[in-house]
Amino acid sequence: MTITLAVDAMGGDHGPSVTIPASINALSKYDQLHIILVGDKELIQTELQKNKYTNTRLSIQHASEVVEMDESPQSALKNKKDSSMRVAINLIKEEKAQACVSAGNTGALMATARYVLKMLPGIDRPAIASSLPSQKGTTYMLDLGANTDCTAENLLQFAVMGAMLVSSVTGNPKPSIGLLNIGSEDIKGNEVVKQAGELLRRSHLNFYGNVEGNDIFKGTTDVVVCDGFVGNVALKSAEGIAQLMGRFLTQEFKRNWITKSMAFVSLLVLNRFKKRLDPRRYNGASFLGLKGIVIKSHGGADSYSFFYAIRTAIEESKNNVLENIQKQLELEVPLDISSSENI
Repeated sequence: MTITLAVDAMGGDHGPSVTIPASINALSKYDQLHIILVGDKELIQTELQKNKYTNTRLSIQHASEVVEMDESPQSALKNKKDSSMRVAINLIKEEKAQACVSAGNTGALMATARYVLKMLPGIDRPAIASSLPSQKGTTYMLDLGANTDCTAENLLQFAVMGAMLVSSVTGNPKPSIGLLNIGSEDIKGNEVVKQAGELLRRSHLNFYGNVEGNDIFKGTTDVVVCDGFVGNVALKSAEGIAQLMGRFLTQEFKRNWITKSMAFVSLLVLNRFKKRLDPRRYNGASFLGLKGIVIKSHGGADSYSFFYAIRTAIEESKNNVLENIQKQLELEVPLDISSSENI
């Protein structure tokens, strides 16, 4: 199966110096992959020459504009119709690519993708989903920032999308769903979360129940669902804790010659520990709910990190994530909140 990806070569803090080496790396690892690099043709060709790379599975689509990282979504939509980001997303709509990968401005990417690709039937809002390390391997979480205010129906839709994403890429036919809350009891949480819990219990999904913040990294459920405000705060808090742990470990091992020698002896274990928690290996957030696969890389990603965003796009493309979401949505009969309140 040939997979064609449109890569926004100009996006992110570093542009072609990151996106092109990562694309070359991906092409070396996936024989059925074709990549369309979208952006300034001359700059892309210069970077390819630096890497001494020529391959028939790589092509260039010229785009004359670039969306800046601090540019407003409205400005990008109205004034940058030939941006590398817009052209890359257009390639999905034109069925010339199966997915798009960009490290560009998150708001502009979401707005452009939603405007060009439109929403899947039965989905009101797109959600940002990503994988996180857990004691049992990986936990997928959504929404991570696209929607600060949600209805119970939105949270149900997020659960459907998250479940089908996990089912598609892992092969788990019934991934467990947890609803992020301040307690495991059904009576906990605000009204929206309580109503969402009722809807999830009546759905065809494998709903575990309410989960708390520490359950995310325990791996209590395969998918954790929440609104974008809560999800983004949880994600940034986790990133901060990981950085704090790394800083504390470094400080303690550098304290004196004895601790430095202990660090040398423990180097193998420390390197494995670092690899398991390396955020670069979890780069690549999915914009779920669109009529196309759009993957957002961290804006400051290096080439190693951007490769994992490309890999995410490959996995979702070859495992028919969109088709599986649509099938599951057809199973979920529209549920009325008022009727759930009477149960």
